[in-house]
Amino acid sequence: MHQSDYIISTMGKSSKVIEAEKLAVRFSGDSGDGMQLTGTLFSHTSAIYGNDISTFPDYPADIRAPQGTIGGVSGFQVHFGKSVSTPGDFTDVLVAMNPAALRANAQFMKPGGTIILDGDSFDDKSLKKAGYTTNDPIKEDKLAGFNIIQAPITTLTRESVADLSLDHKSVLRSKNMFALGIVYWLFNRPIEHTQTFIRKKFGKKPEIMTANLKVLQAGFNYGENLQLVTPSYHISPSEIRKGIYRNLNGNKATAWGLLLAAEKSGLQLFLGSYPITPATEIMQELALRKDLGVKVVQAEDEIAGVCTAIGASFAGSLAVTSTSGPGLALKSEAIGLAVMAELPLVVIDVQRGGPSTGLPTKTEQSDLFQALYGRSGESPAVVMAASTPVNCFDYAFYAAKIAVEHMVPVILLSDGFIANGTQQWRVPDEDEFPVITPPYTHQKPGGFKPYLRDDEKLNRGWALPGMEGYEHRIGGLEKDALTGAISHDPENHQLMTNMRQAKVDRVARDIPELEVEGDADGDLLVVGWGGTYGHLLTAVNELNEIGQKVALAQFNYIMPLPRNTAEVFARYKKILVCELNMGQFVGYLRMKQPDFAYLQYNKVQGQPFTVEELKSEFVKLLED
Repeated sequence: MHQSDYIISTMGKSSKVIEAEKLAVRFSGDSGDGMQLTGTLFSHTSAIYGNDISTFPDYPADIRAPQGTIGGVSGFQVHFGKSVSTPGDFTDVLVAMNPAALRANAQFMKPGGTIILDGDSFDDKSLKKAGYTTNDPIKEDKLAGFNIIQAPITTLTRESVADLSLDHKSVLRSKNMFALGIVYWLFNRPIEHTQTFIRKKFGKKPEIMTANLKVLQAGFNYGENLQLVTPSYHISPSEIRKGIYRNLNGNKATAWGLLLAAEKSGLQLFLGSYPITPATEIMQELALRKDLGVKVVQAEDEIAGVCTAIGASFAGSLAVTSTSGPGLALKSEAIGLAVMAELPLVVIDVQRGGPSTGLPTKTEQSDLFQALYGRSGESPAVVMAASTPVNCFDYAFYAAKIAVEHMVPVILLSDGFIANGTQQWRVPDEDEFPVITPPYTHQKPGGFKPYLRDDEKLNRGWALPGMEGYEHRIGGLEKDALTGAISHDPENHQLMTNMRQAKVDRVARDIPELEVEGDADGDLLVVGWGGTYGHLLTAVNELNEIGQKVALAQFNYIMPLPRNTAEVFARYKKILVCELNMGQFVGYLRMKQPDFAYLQYNKVQGQPFTVEELKSEFVKLLED
């Protein structure tokens, strides 16, 4: 990060301003302190200002962790500036609303950074609950070299709204706005956009609206009073392509990509699902779109959710089910039914830490083997993976396109990191995406053969209920290769097994070839898949800038692999596969591309990679 200092004068006062290309700020406190909203509002304002942004909401794994403990800390990190592709490894500015928030995040601070504390919350009881053994957390966490702002946030919040008749709890709920006001001053950000949000959100509760507005302004004013002793920051806007932009997280992008697929295919979108962290927002977003003809069924369990989707697919809808790892396990038998019946189905799996209930709010690439093989028998399905919050839109669209046009189930893998993280997204023109053509049967009515296939994709024709002369039977028992009648013939079973795999293999003809980023003549090829993309790309680019020969191949299409995979791998001396599991993708590559030697780097901590740990590993391999 390039950074410089200069002095400005405001109303006769001198203030040090730090000029930087990009910075990270983290808001942290108890679950009830409103840190997710505070971080979201700051990221929206930064995006409107013209900065690239990448965010990382970090939720407690427990639903109701004890207040004031490290286990109950909720955080939201925003990385903003120019050429931002990760939420940042370390934090330039930390807002800690209690001792537990400081304890949990002090280790992630950049040297010399700014820490804003609610000094009112640092009493003996709270310090002890957070695990401090003394009453001096600054010394205990070795923070003497940092710029510490101990603001009496709770006290000043109360004073700001003393003229309002609010109860104690309502007053405390607005103290996050005081912290936000300080941060807006610190980064020279306007508060008008947040004021507009507050008026809209609390317009029907005038006293709550007034309180939040007054506290936000009080926090900003407090920041201005600090300018003689505290440096502020200036980050210039990015140069971006003209267009309409939105801040979008991965779950909402996924839902919107499915909406476009329904429009482009002329099919009604149907979602049969069951709430599960961190995938529930997809269902919530689609449930809002009755105006577009979307039908959403919140089923009684995961099995019912996928089965309603399969029924909708049989009836001619664009059928989707959404879940996370434990739910994917429950859906496995029904996905096998979709494989056998050769019906289009999109399964969205937003991965989280496992096994079992595991770490519901933490990220992990733990479900790849389950997506590839987690069904009985030879049960091939297409497997894809989105790699950023905003390209969840693209891959949801193309997952639907492949499912419909190839008459196969498609499992699209997301993860908690990109599902909850946000980025700027340029709203595309509709003609940037192709038409989706459902393969309705071209057979003449009467004597219809459900499993008669075309020569190109090996599809069986899609015949919908109510089409006279196209009555047919499909189900979970093996089918005759033409009539669809139940068949126990050994040779027919071999034929149908081969055919179902060949259908999936032929998808490789319709997906893009694998692209390499970074040094095309590099000595080391870094291989990743899914949501690790931003961290891997940043690490590769930063090493390229200092002359290290490293390249990146990020996989979004996994089953089948891109058709030029072997050609790409053959160009490099070393291949390092990086993933947030114990080595699932590298194991798959060893089966599918056995002619190459693979190194691996794995992390299973419920957290994304950091750029620094990746760079360290890459340099070590380059020096060997």
